Amino acid sequence: MHIHILYEDNHLLVVEKPVNVPVQEDASGDPDLLSLLKDDIKRRYQKPGNVFLGLVHRLDRPVGGVMVFAKTSKAASRLADVLRKGDMGREYLAVVHGQPRKREATLEHFLWKDTKKNKVYVTNSKREGAKRAILSYEVLDHARNHSLVAVTLQTGRSHQIRVQLAESGTPLYGDQKYGEKHNRPGEQLALWAHRLEFPHPTTKEWLSFESMPPNVHPWNALQKETSMYAR
Repeated sequence: MHIHILYEDNHLLVVEKPVNVPVQEDASGDPDLLSLLKDDIKRRYQKPGNVFLGLVHRLDRPVGGVMVFAKTSKAASRLADVLRKGDMGREYLAVVHGQPRKREATLEHFLWKDTKKNKVYVTNSKREGAKRAILSYEVLDHARNHSLVAVTLQTGRSHQIRVQLAESGTPLYGDQKYGEKHNRPGEQLALWAHRLEFPHPTTKEWLSFESMPPNVHPWNALQKETSMYAR
């Protein structure tokens, strides 16, 4: 499996995650991104023994786009701290059904995860285990009953974008879990990790990386912005 490397140095590995590949080993037994990258580093640098590669953040299995991994324990610790403090910029692109009521808005909900079902629900703040979820979005284009939106996360909750946009009446294209009434089986979830920004763990230089959705449906059905994202 070819994995596009966007950046690499002694401390970081930034890649474009392919869609439908789990980030780490799961019950499916399918090849996972973390193991594939460790094997690739071992091969390219002819490293004996185990390869260290720290998982800093996660993307849902159907989601593609930018991810950063730490190549040292020091980098892993510092990047985890950046993420915990909310200093890691994460912007996503999504295609949703319908058109959001406002061109720009901030959404705030309390979410609760049923770990047995691996599904997240909107709830009230008093429920045990409920966590505040905040995101902002901007509508970039609208055509053929779908909208292209840019989403910026302020918190990083499980399935956050999918749940909050569905709760707001605009479920994601292809989302079988939170938009089953609008989507057909087999449709690919249209959610892409477009931009990732953070300070380098040792030099403190501000780094910014982008990844573009593929030139396929439904991304290329939104004409006005297609040239910005297609490749």
